[in-house]
Amino acid sequence: MSSFIEETKCLLPRITLIACGCFSPPTPMHMRLFEIARDYFEMAGTHKVIGGIISPTHDSYGKKGLAPALDRCAMVKLALQSSNWIHLSDWEVRQSQWTRTTSVLQFHQNYINNFMNLSSTRPKDEKLIHEWLPLAIGDRKDPVNVKLLCGADLLESFAVPGLWAESDIENIVANHGLVVITRSGSNPEKFIFESDILTKYQRNITLITNWVPNEVSSSMVRRLLGRGQSVKYLLDELVLEYIKRHRLYNITSKYITDAVRPTHLIFNHAYMDNNKNDLNEQITLEQDMDESDSPSPLTATQQLTTRVFCCGDSSPRGSKLLRLGPGQAVQVITTMPSDENSESQAKKQKIGQVQL
Repeated sequence: MSSFIEETKCLLPRITLIACGCFSPPTPMHMRLFEIARDYFEMAGTHKVIGGIISPTHDSYGKKGLAPALDRCAMVKLALQSSNWIHLSDWEVRQSQWTRTTSVLQFHQNYINNFMNLSSTRPKDEKLIHEWLPLAIGDRKDPVNVKLLCGADLLESFAVPGLWAESDIENIVANHGLVVITRSGSNPEKFIFESDILTKYQRNITLITNWVPNEVSSSMVRRLLGRGQSVKYLLDELVLEYIKRHRLYNITSKYITDAVRPTHLIFNHAYMDNNKNDLNEQITLEQDMDESDSPSPLTATQQLTTRVFCCGDSSPRGSKLLRLGPGQAVQVITTMPSDENSESQAKKQKIGQVQL
């Protein structure tokens, strides 16, 4: 019986999920969408999800609060370090201008199709193959369909006058398909019913209810950062460290010190330098489309790191704040030996070693 189930799974249609958006910054909920969708298809037994792709939008999109593309790609890479099936695609940010979602979907679909069909012309050098390609793509020879993964807010944006071209909506739903993660209590079926295009292709729309709501959004995170408030546990720890070091989103926190924004970490510049020469060397297998640091070693003088503790915090050795009276506190500046700073150094090393 178990062998029959495994054989049946092998025959399921294969899909890859792609999420488009700003990711400024990427939040855990962005990643959770992929996990929720994969669990759904696994339990429903209708499709086999073999990969996930995150495609940040181009800088020219011009949305308020949009960090530079290099920084957003770096943060996505950091947020995905624990995933072995979701990957970053920076194709969209490499274009000369903003690209419509339908074109982004079509590029990735074309690339996958041609990669599978033109096996004799595949590049021998693995570095020339897009890293976002699903690892299991070569396990079978049947097609892989790229579906757009999104939240209910994107589905509802189809009704905003002038925001989407009807031809784009029809192409996305008819030729690719939508996987929509909805909130408990929402009514996406009614929205689909009120749209002629969505009703026509509703067989290509998969609605999945998220029973564990998470209202943390990128805009909320940016707002808290701009006010100097904590966003710890709202973002991946490495993403938060990156934001602090590069002082993104007009961060004004009084807790930012040289200990968490070292001058030697130039990750985004390294990404730019490493990719300049690659733009003309990329293997583009698609047809009919015109697509155009590690941290420095510590010196002897850097073995002691200055840290500031404030407002009730304790130092690693348990030092307490000196309070002058009710509601008053004194900042105590301490030095922390390098052996006690190993955790912080480990984070720096992880961020510095990420290669896009």
